[in-house]
Amino acid sequence: MPPSAGEPMATPYVTPSGWNRQRPAALVIACSDGRLQENLDEFLHRGLGIAHYDRLYAPGGAGALASRSGSTELLRPGQFQRECQFLLRAHGIAELFLVFHGPAEDGPEEALCGDYRRKLPSFSASQYRKQQDEDARELKRIDWGSAVRVRAYRCEVRADNRIQFVEL
Repeated sequence: MPPSAGEPMATPYVTPSGWNRQRPAALVIACSDGRLQENLDEFLHRGLGIAHYDRLYAPGGAGALASRSGSTELLRPGQFQRECQFLLRAHGIAELFLVFHGPAEDGPEEALCGDYRRKLPSFSASQYRKQQDEDARELKRIDWGSAVRVRAYRCEVRADNRIQFVEL
């Protein structure tokens, strides 16, 4: 039984599975929004057949790498790109998955990415989608390394609260 909030664990938790010594060949960059993590894992596992991957989660996900015009953040994209480049080289990554998120055309407004909303507060949902499309194109043009294949997706929340992944 897990300890109550604020109480220390009586004994260490030991996982039933052991450490995997093999480095993953894929890196997934996605938003830290916890409402979408299980759906993202399901998409990667069932939709793309990827079960073993490195993760780089941050507010804005792949959008944190883009030099979004009109944004007030000038240093963050470059720093985040350097962190990504490090992981690609150090871990020998062959596939880079860039994941954006927001509502589908008929989806709920509350599914908008908070990081995009913070940086571009006057945008509508359709403008956010267009900006994410533009950001994906920008990021695909970056030289991540000759052996790195880049793919971009948007995780969209539909009106029926189901999630769809659209390739950008």
